[in-house]
Amino acid sequence: MEDKLDISVVEHVMDLARIELTDEEKEQFAYDLKKLFDDVDKITTIKNYDEERMTSPVSHNAEVRDDVCKEEISFEEVKKNAPRTSANFVEVPVVIHE
Repeated sequence: MEDKLDISVVEHVMDLARIELTDEEKEQFAYDLKKLFDDVDKITTIKNYDEERMTSPVSHNAEVRDDVCKEEISFEEVKKNAPRTSANFVEVPVVIHE
């Protein structure tokens, strides 16, 4: 296969991205884009590529609970566990400073 893509493809991408490149930059972009496509082709040749993807290298056995509405607790109950309150608010330490 060629070492680079056709310049017309590069010019089409330039038009979509609304960028301007010199002739030298077009040549380099064509070469780089071709290398990128070759790398993607290599990835798709990996055995079992189309099978289920692994989201974590470790197996997780987390149980999923049903989403059930429960009775809300009153602010009086919340205040019992809050270190500081002011009117109907729970006071928390400042974490963002200007």
